[in-house]
Amino acid sequence: MNALETVRKWLEAFPQSGVLSGFQVDYTDKIPGTGGIMPDGLVEVRRSRDIVGDTTITNQYNFGLYCVLEKAPNDDVGAAKNADWIVDLQEWVQEQSATGAAPVFGDDPRAERITAQNGTLLQADGEGTGVYVVQLSVQFIKKFKGENKWLI
Repeated sequence: MNALETVRKWLEAFPQSGVLSGFQVDYTDKIPGTGGIMPDGLVEVRRSRDIVGDTTITNQYNFGLYCVLEKAPNDDVGAAKNADWIVDLQEWVQEQSATGAAPVFGDDPRAERITAQNGTLLQADGEGTGVYVVQLSVQFIKKFKGENKWLI
């Protein structure tokens, strides 16, 4: 299973995931209860090579999670409910990462870190929907065996 599939399947385990009908890739409908996951690729954060030529790389996957929820204009109660849902998702991701219950992407599970940050209302319309976005990042280590061609 690739990283995108792993993240989508894992998000289904969020206890309140029933609010959404799932996460489409690179797209979300304007219908309340839909979501989209927008992959933002892989970033190499750090690279080091030891004396025998083995390389350790810290990588990071980034995703935007878009959630379309009901949000009527001037409905403070509904807006608070949506904000609570977003925060609950972020706290769940944090707990899953801290307790080792989150999926493993690299070669050192103890060094894995998954964060869900900056949950915010991206846009709202007069038709009763709000689009919320959460930035999901997965930081992990990959190790590669190599030959040290510089040793004599």
